[in-house]
Amino acid sequence: MTTVLQAKERKEFRGSVLTRIRRDGNIPAVVYGAKVESKPIYFSEADFSKVMKKVGRNGVISLDLNGQKHNVVLSDYQADPIKNEIVHVDLLAVDMSQEITANVRVSLVGEAPGVKDGGVLQQSLHEMSVTATPDHIPPSIDVDITNLQVNETITIGDIKTNLGYEVNHTEDEVIASILAPRQEEEISSGEKQNEGTPENEEGRETKASD
Repeated sequence: MTTVLQAKERKEFRGSVLTRIRRDGNIPAVVYGAKVESKPIYFSEADFSKVMKKVGRNGVISLDLNGQKHNVVLSDYQADPIKNEIVHVDLLAVDMSQEITANVRVSLVGEAPGVKDGGVLQQSLHEMSVTATPDHIPPSIDVDITNLQVNETITIGDIKTNLGYEVNHTEDEVIASILAPRQEEEISSGEKQNEGTPENEEGRETKASD
């Protein structure tokens, strides 16, 4: 069952109005896309947080706007890094039968034997671009590393089987690898990538495919 988010249309556009909307616990937003003219809207910050926790970054939301419901996905958002608050949201209205392209978080699952042998896990790809109908965009892509040894890599080609979506990367692109200890010492701290999701998760753009 699709999760519903109640929204209201914004009729005034002065900066003071936006300030009041945020002060009242709401988030200004824009909805655009399939069968929807671009409209400025706003909704409860608390409701939006609940919906996002339930459906995930790429989940489909039923946006109730003036009694009409539209299937939407989170296209982009702007956040205030100091207050750690979302200050604006872009929602893309989607046709459930039409494919869209979205960036999905890559999650490494399991313990690699190469790490137990002294190697260092390096995650080269933190997000993956995929194309599918909106209800088949996964919340995350789990990559099993339980067989990964020192000096071995996992590439896109290793996981591109029996997926319900199309992966928009070349098969030789590296997702993760185990560096031998001496290789790790040669890599400067500026180039090293730690396991996990990057701190800056903004700019995850979701767009309709051609």
